[in-house]
Amino acid sequence: MCHSSHDDLDIRTKIRMSGIKGLQGVVRKTVNDELQANIWDPQHMDKIVPSLLFNLQHVEEAESRSPSPLQATEKEKESPTELAERCLRELLGRAAYGNIKNAIKPVLIHLDNHSLWEPKIFATCCFRIIMYSIQPQHSHLVIQQLLGHLDANSKSAATVRAGIVEVLSEAAVIAASGSVGPTVLEVFNTLLRQLRLSIDYALTGSYDCAAGISTKIIKEHEERMFQEAVIKTIGSFASTLPTYQQSEVMVFIMNKVPLPSSQQSIEAGKAGENRNRLTQIMLLKSLLQVSVGFQCSNMLTALPSAFLDRLLSAALMEDAEIRLFVLEILISFIDRHGNRQKFSTISTISDISVLKLKVDKCSRQDTVFMKKHGQQLYRHIYLICKEESNVQAHYEALYSMLMLISIELANEEVVVDLIRLVLAVQEIAQINEDNLTAYNRCALFALGAAYLNLISQLTTVPTFCQHIHEVIQMRQKEAPYLLPEDVFVERPRLSKSLDHLGPEVFFWQSKISEVLGGSGYNSDRLSTPYIPQLTDEDRLSKRKSIGETISLQVEVESRNSPEREQRAPAEEITYETLKKAIVDSVAVEEQERERRRQVVEKFQKAPFEEIAAHCGARATLLQSKLNQIFEITIRPPPSPSGTITAAYGQPQNHSIPVYEMKFPDLCVY
Repeated sequence: MCHSSHDDLDIRTKIRMSGIKGLQGVVRKTVNDELQANIWDPQHMDKIVPSLLFNLQHVEEAESRSPSPLQATEKEKESPTELAERCLRELLGRAAYGNIKNAIKPVLIHLDNHSLWEPKIFATCCFRIIMYSIQPQHSHLVIQQLLGHLDANSKSAATVRAGIVEVLSEAAVIAASGSVGPTVLEVFNTLLRQLRLSIDYALTGSYDCAAGISTKIIKEHEERMFQEAVIKTIGSFASTLPTYQQSEVMVFIMNKVPLPSSQQSIEAGKAGENRNRLTQIMLLKSLLQVSVGFQCSNMLTALPSAFLDRLLSAALMEDAEIRLFVLEILISFIDRHGNRQKFSTISTISDISVLKLKVDKCSRQDTVFMKKHGQQLYRHIYLICKEESNVQAHYEALYSMLMLISIELANEEVVVDLIRLVLAVQEIAQINEDNLTAYNRCALFALGAAYLNLISQLTTVPTFCQHIHEVIQMRQKEAPYLLPEDVFVERPRLSKSLDHLGPEVFFWQSKISEVLGGSGYNSDRLSTPYIPQLTDEDRLSKRKSIGETISLQVEVESRNSPEREQRAPAEEITYETLKKAIVDSVAVEEQERERRRQVVEKFQKAPFEEIAAHCGARATLLQSKLNQIFEITIRPPPSPSGTITAAYGQPQNHSIPVYEMKFPDLCVY
């Protein structure tokens, strides 16, 4: 009756209404009655649910008849669509935990059989009804079934998979307000797996790599749409999660990014490089979608060390698009007050108040974060500035990042370091050891001018502002191609004579150190040129060697303090000394690593007799050392008169046990 196709519209409507009411009565009668047949069995659900969905499908036809306003209410009450929806909601609302699967499976089969995923309007409507009708604690069961259905359709057309993903997005957002259960990472794992499969499909041009189907152009376009749908779904679902789960999801995604320095498999060859690059870009896009909605006041929690190390390692890759994604991700983490858009264009504005920046005092957690990771961030900013493949978007992102660090995470020490960093970037363009293009050099000059212009106004030191303003005015007169207004435009006005610039168009470290030192800033640190650390390993060994050197010097000084006048002067710790200590420690580490490798190789390849003889010799040596220690330990104490009764090495016949020795009272606890 629900599927009636009578020629007369009114009769057909009445028959369908009667069928739906009959189903409604059956559901109400048997749903909770243990003595009746189990309505939730698959053989019953496979008939009831499709009958209701069939009537829901015809909602567009009912609306297309456009009844008159006076008849609208009466027509609405008599509509099979409205009654079928009410019956479906009632059925799902009564579903217990164990019955959800049997109720949802017929919906998925119906959508497959009638090709209703591709327009996705009806499928989305169905699952919106389902998610709002079932009990909230059962929502994750629906998500699990949608994920399983997506996996089952992994070789279906991209439009079908895109429809399932968008339905999943709608359902996941609704489920997040209730209970998502253990499926949080499962959702992202499935989506990322489908993303990787889609990349393979786009590269090979077929769902099966062995097949030679020549539909690559169409498939690439469809797969790109599917990939965008997956990324959008990842972002929309992540935005509904609590902060701690968002952090877990970001770490999970970052660990999936294939990096040369990680344990992820990097495929060789041209096809492997393309696959790796597309995978990196898609995963970083997904990470960016999650980070945009991420709000966390504690940067140490938002950017744990392992996550930040992997993210920054991607920032130094040759691919310009990947570097830009990394910068955008970092910016979204640092920008906690919505100041990002105010730095979207690089300029030298004369009054910073027009930007209406939201500035809070740097918290203790932010100070700890910058002490721990500040040098790492500066190093990567410095190295990104040296990349020749940078375009305007990269410089805009670098400018935003520098300004957001200055506003969100800066105390006086951080401001000093950022000024030193920007002056070092100016030196990159000035000396040009990396043979950068004229555009890259002018862009770095302009980037430094724009940053120093704003930071001078934020520090509110008049003499600092005056020096920056004078240099900018001089550039406007003599070298406008060193300012952002001439560089970051559609047609940049550049100059090739950058090696013959006068000193008046540069920002000088000595002058800035002088004017800021008079206002309480650390002038010694300001006058020290910024030199980036080489690698993270060097950073760790450097810290170790500095600590050992200082502790050794302090120990020597304290030990010889009574005769300070007579002793030789301690060796002065200079930059060369520290550099030598770093090189030495690296050499020692290399030797130790080689020694370990030889030991492992020996135990893997040497014959058993040789290994046994070697271990026996070591055991004999150890035993002789222990005998010497025992002999020294049981030797009697010296006599009170201070004379030694027997010569060293001779046996003592009258040794006194330790427990019979007499100790002074002050030595006894």
